[in-house]
Amino acid sequence: MNAMTWYDHETSSNWSQPWGRAISGELKGTVLFLLPSQLTTWASWKTEHPETLAMTTGVGSGPRLSLAGQPYYRDFVIALVLADKSKAYYFNDVDQVGVVNDTLGDFPVVVWAKDDRFHAFIRQVGDRILTFRAEGDSLIDDETGSTWDVARGLAVDGPLSGEVLQAVPSSTSYDWAWRDFYPDAEFYTP
Repeated sequence: MNAMTWYDHETSSNWSQPWGRAISGELKGTVLFLLPSQLTTWASWKTEHPETLAMTTGVGSGPRLSLAGQPYYRDFVIALVLADKSKAYYFNDVDQVGVVNDTLGDFPVVVWAKDDRFHAFIRQVGDRILTFRAEGDSLIDDETGSTWDVARGLAVDGPLSGEVLQAVPSSTSYDWAWRDFYPDAEFYTP
């Protein structure tokens, strides 16, 4: 379905990148645990993580952690999968409003985007579901007025200082490619 696969030499299994699942071989049907990650530019990564070091081959100008210097396209989505539910958010829609408070299945989620960066979290601390608004590179929850570091999901000021939001595993894709692998996925509309 026009997506990269990986070959596992130990078990002769082929793995689907979008699904994180073995599609043939000894481990067919096995699903990998999806870790939160994101696609970003090197400049944005260094802004959020200034102590990062990267090993390079010395060829070119540095790590290639962007979309080849291209802006996010109109049909590019931030894709979330939790339990058996999936949902896609057009990057430009989220970037335009700054933050989206939403639900994915039974999970309250918040999706933030700015320029070429994005983050997604479960917007719940204990039994309290939070509603966020964006202020620059920070989030503020309406319930307590606490300020959150959006890159880490960490409350840095206010009554919830020290609390951490759980990151939601996410990936990026073109909308047509996401529909290939998740045909029943919802698409967020503002």
